Amino acid sequence: MSAETSHPVLPARPDWQWHLGVVAFLVVWWLVYQQLIPFSEWVTALFPIDRHSHTGEAIAFFFYDVPKVMMLLTLIVFAMGVVRTWFSPEKTRALLSGKREGVGNVMSAGLGILTPFCSCSAVPLFIGFVSAGVPLGVTFSFLIAAPMVNEVALVLLFGLVGWQVAVTYLAFGLGIAIVAGFVIGKLRLEGWLQDWVRDIHSGANTPVVGEDEPLTMINRYALGIEAVREIFGKVWIWIILGIGMGALIHGYVPEDLMVRIMGAEAWWSVPAAVVMGVPMYTNAAGVIPIVEALLGKGAALGTVLAFMMSVIALSLPEMIILRQVLTLRLIAVFVGVVASGILAVGFLFNLIF
Repeated sequence: MSAETSHPVLPARPDWQWHLGVVAFLVVWWLVYQQLIPFSEWVTALFPIDRHSHTGEAIAFFFYDVPKVMMLLTLIVFAMGVVRTWFSPEKTRALLSGKREGVGNVMSAGLGILTPFCSCSAVPLFIGFVSAGVPLGVTFSFLIAAPMVNEVALVLLFGLVGWQVAVTYLAFGLGIAIVAGFVIGKLRLEGWLQDWVRDIHSGANTPVVGEDEPLTMINRYALGIEAVREIFGKVWIWIILGIGMGALIHGYVPEDLMVRIMGAEAWWSVPAAVVMGVPMYTNAAGVIPIVEALLGKGAALGTVLAFMMSVIALSLPEMIILRQVLTLRLIAVFVGVVASGILAVGFLFNLIF
């Protein structure tokens, strides 16, 4: 929204009703979010199939992940739409760019560790960061760290292979997120965002708060709702398609083939594991049982961890969703930089352990 455009307004009601409505929305959102697993199980039970079959796993996965990502997208975009009314893109970029750009990468990667999102669930917050004018490299540090390094992955790795491997994984995973985001930021690829995202990032739709006509809190709510309508309308179909593909892959993981490839004592086993991991889609908790099975059958630790990182940081469904935000060139750069870091971790782990 430009400075010449009047502030959006909501239907005339007392302010306290709008504040109460927002609180009620948040409460209902949280209650519904807590019921997503029972909901997915209930829907799956309606189909005449074995719940633990490949098809049953795929259906349950789809009906859990689609509403989860949709709800996260709605909440985060609304919140960021409200928040960015206080911060112009210029102020936000000034806070996290220039000499403090590296600090911004560290901060966003650290936030990623604290948010146990899978790759597709991290995309809504990534979009929110971009729409708020946060530098592109900083947002990528979060997008990489959120699925790849979180407390779920660390606790499960600790229980599976010990604290030394868990701490080493934390260090290297965090390093990849920080360095990859920093490198992408230095390449100055904001021009490779999709046009509608670039317009938001550059401030074309950001209101200017003047002294003569300050925004009220109700105006800010309206801007948040407007942001949801604009962004949600552009990406919802791709979220469904991406998660649908991920659900099919999730239900039909070729475990025997993976064991044969990752058990090979050859240099190509690490890049092969990364290539195998990209088409798959799950979160850290979902991939750990596969990791455990692979290690139990003799696969190399570095090779297995490279596979794990590629599954949760470079999943094909994530790329499908990101395609509505990033151009193919920027996706290629993102995949190339992150894959290089994952390969380095895989080879290094094989040497150390």
